[in-house]
Amino acid sequence: MTEITRREFALLAAGVVAATSELPRPALAAGAGKVAIIGGGPGGATVANRLKSANPDIAVTLVEPKEKYTTCFYSNLYLGGFRSFKSITFDYEGVKKRGIDVVSDTATAIDTTAKTVTLAHGSSPLAYDRLVVAPGIDFKYDSIAGYSPEAAEIMPHAWQGGPQTWILKEKLLALPDGGLIVMAAPPNPYRCPPGPYERACMIAHFLKTQKPRAKLILFDAKPTFSKQAVFEEAFNEYYKDIIEINLTNEIDDYAVVKVNAQTGEVTTRSGRTEHAALANIIPAQKAGSIAAQAGLTEGDWCPVHPENFTSTKAKDVYVLGDAAIASEMPKSAYSAMSQAEVVAADIVADLSGKPRPPGKYRNTCWSMLAPDNSAKVGGDYVAAYKDGKPYLDVKEPFISKPDDSPEVRLETNRESRDWYRTAVADLFGEAPQMAGPSGSGH
Repeated sequence: MTEITRREFALLAAGVVAATSELPRPALAAGAGKVAIIGGGPGGATVANRLKSANPDIAVTLVEPKEKYTTCFYSNLYLGGFRSFKSITFDYEGVKKRGIDVVSDTATAIDTTAKTVTLAHGSSPLAYDRLVVAPGIDFKYDSIAGYSPEAAEIMPHAWQGGPQTWILKEKLLALPDGGLIVMAAPPNPYRCPPGPYERACMIAHFLKTQKPRAKLILFDAKPTFSKQAVFEEAFNEYYKDIIEINLTNEIDDYAVVKVNAQTGEVTTRSGRTEHAALANIIPAQKAGSIAAQAGLTEGDWCPVHPENFTSTKAKDVYVLGDAAIASEMPKSAYSAMSQAEVVAADIVADLSGKPRPPGKYRNTCWSMLAPDNSAKVGGDYVAAYKDGKPYLDVKEPFISKPDDSPEVRLETNRESRDWYRTAVADLFGEAPQMAGPSGSGH
């Protein structure tokens, strides 16, 4: 691995503690206490793991409705045929072995005054001293006429890992050679800014190798996107006759505003309609619904203090990952895990009544463009103030260049694989099964 990779891993594992403007609270039983965590994705699982590692006496309860977790990050590689479904799916047995109480249930209500979480199947509310809310995203289905959870079974978004990922791959496998795929990229902000364009590359690779007469049309609600120069280079070099990308401009608004799941029709705001054999519709997004129910949102997302990701709406509550408003820090798995390091260290210090220095964060987003060819973007983030308002300021940003050598792209690809293997082993206590995908992609 490269030096920058080792640095990234060191920062990810460092557990740098975070700050708050409040005076230290009295210690709870020498740092022990009850911490409830809603959401078992990268953010929530990392907090749980770090808390137990730092202080085994803290009672940590992780509430997650899914018994198996399919990573949304790296799921595009499954669509492209570079991964099996099994290799991106994990259970929570390794987490439980660390002494964490994993509750397979859904949080239906939060009472921030009584400090309790109500569970769908729990006999009594779950009490907490500190609460971590990491619910990920939900979708604004009503932003597209005709789209709904039912329509998503036919026109999958696959922007949450699990059944939707499987459905999209099944539809790719069933696509007739010569069929048309229509993708809809969402407006900002949304989970994983480079994700739709990596997906376009991976689907195009699948078509190129399996269904060479099929085509992909991408409608984008935005005029620009993450790593644009690198992706456009890849579209032209590898998928010129497969991908047609339509960015919103001063003449045409290519935001998808209407779909018909029965006929396959996809219509943009500018009036263009395509009949898709397969439609991958990624709608506008918002914080997981439990956050709004608990009064933790402003608009669609959750405002937080950037020093430590405590909620601005409720005391002793943290919100992190995709649900949080994190200024320029993207909504990504790496970001969530980096934020979780700070949150866990902050909780440990808070329960012990110790001071907390400012949090430091990092993000890296890798995207696979073609076999052995990946690009990345990222940077360090620190809490700062602008016009009297707190935000996260990016330091030492980096991004792959369109003219990077094949050797650099290969090394970036290896770096991405190394990070994924390390990340999921840390999250779930097991390494991914790295065997090549089967012919069916399963």
